[in-house]
Amino acid sequence: MANQERNNKILLDLVRQPDNNECADCGAPDPDWASYTLGVFVCLNCSGMHRNLPAVSKVKSIRLDHWDDTLVKFMRETGNSAAKAVYEKCVPAFFYRPQEKDCVVLKDQWIRAKYERREFTGENNYIQQTYTSDLFESTLWKKGKDNRQFLKRIFSLSKKDFTLKYFIKEDSKTPKAVISMKDLNAVFQPEKIGNAHGLQISYVQDERTRNLFVYHEDGKREPFKKRWFTLCSLNRKLLYFKSPLDATELGAVFIGTESHSYSVSEYSGRSTRGGRWHCGITLQTPGRQFVFMCEQEQEQIEWMEAFRKVISQPMTPEDYANEANLRRGK
Repeated sequence: MANQERNNKILLDLVRQPDNNECADCGAPDPDWASYTLGVFVCLNCSGMHRNLPAVSKVKSIRLDHWDDTLVKFMRETGNSAAKAVYEKCVPAFFYRPQEKDCVVLKDQWIRAKYERREFTGENNYIQQTYTSDLFESTLWKKGKDNRQFLKRIFSLSKKDFTLKYFIKEDSKTPKAVISMKDLNAVFQPEKIGNAHGLQISYVQDERTRNLFVYHEDGKREPFKKRWFTLCSLNRKLLYFKSPLDATELGAVFIGTESHSYSVSEYSGRSTRGGRWHCGITLQTPGRQFVFMCEQEQEQIEWMEAFRKVISQPMTPEDYANEANLRRGK
């Protein structure tokens, strides 16, 4: 039987050590809780967020709860520093780490990103490439100016243009607004917006401060969307449609040659659709990486062969012109 008094003393000694003496997630001093499945010491507030992840993290008070010898041994062998080396291995340099006094939403998303989605372990290349990609697109619910109702809008964040754009419809070519990132500020506002994942985006336009109130449905990354694709080897274009009967494509991707930084490979990351969508393809272009999922392995093989056939063909002067026009959005 475990010696409870001895084990509590060991835990109190551990939590006084450097790195362990601050919350692993928000940096609050003197944490008195611990996740015995992750091996980290956390503060009372962050322990509540860990309780919302029962499949990932289970917490106990290091002062009040009963600790078995095996759990104490695990905490001794792990601790905040060792856990950080795993769960924060690949945090982007620009990524903001929440502090003790930051809002709950910010800390909750940080904890979920670290432990539940494992975004910073380096095991999922697609997530890392999303953080460093030149373009990121997502669907957000935006509060309407007139009727105050929230409507779905497509938001596009461009590193190349240093802008945030949003579109009224998914197939819109012209954005409703183009916002320079140098004039933008974003703050979590769950209470004001009435949603746990509410965000207030403020920016300056015509010497006036304007606000966009948006939220994401669940605060997580969107799953893959089902689309219909056509690859034309003559003009080296990959066209994609919302449905097979659509006359107009949602978009197009130019396929160049390997010497111009185009390539295709098998995608090894985990699918967000579970077992049905497990055959992935990564298409690398000079400006962006695209990831596609196929239902069957045979489809994956056929598509990769088709991509490689186009990539292996030398480009003509007309191809160079088509590539330039597509990049300019013509």
